[in-house]
Amino acid sequence: MPTDLEVQSSELVVQAARLVRAVRRRVGHPAGIRILALLEELGPLGVTALAEADRSSQPTVSGAVSQLVDEGWVAKDSDSSDARRSVVRLTPRGSQRLADARRENGAAVAERLARTGHSVDDVAHAVAVLRDVMDEQL
Repeated sequence: MPTDLEVQSSELVVQAARLVRAVRRRVGHPAGIRILALLEELGPLGVTALAEADRSSQPTVSGAVSQLVDEGWVAKDSDSSDARRSVVRLTPRGSQRLADARRENGAAVAERLARTGHSVDDVAHAVAVLRDVMDEQL
């Protein structure tokens, strides 16, 4: 029998995923935004490691990285430990695009929140809980 904490934790994951999907439908960012966010979080990575982190195939991520390079949002550098490999890193333009996407996401969520009656303090508390959860390794 699941504990109350397990039930509520499961519901937290379900609702967080629903929120992310709703924002994606509303805002419509390119798929590459996920890669920018991963690079910001994890630092420069090879394409294979990036694909593993994104739970995507290497060819899919390789194609996405090529598009991101064309946009100027990421750069590919030689891997200092193996010149045959490259490392993908976020560029200042990519950081700016990610910041813009996050502002757009925030505006979309704020619009929904304004209709709920929840206060800024309620939202700040929810963010603090999620931040604490994410500070722990899953």
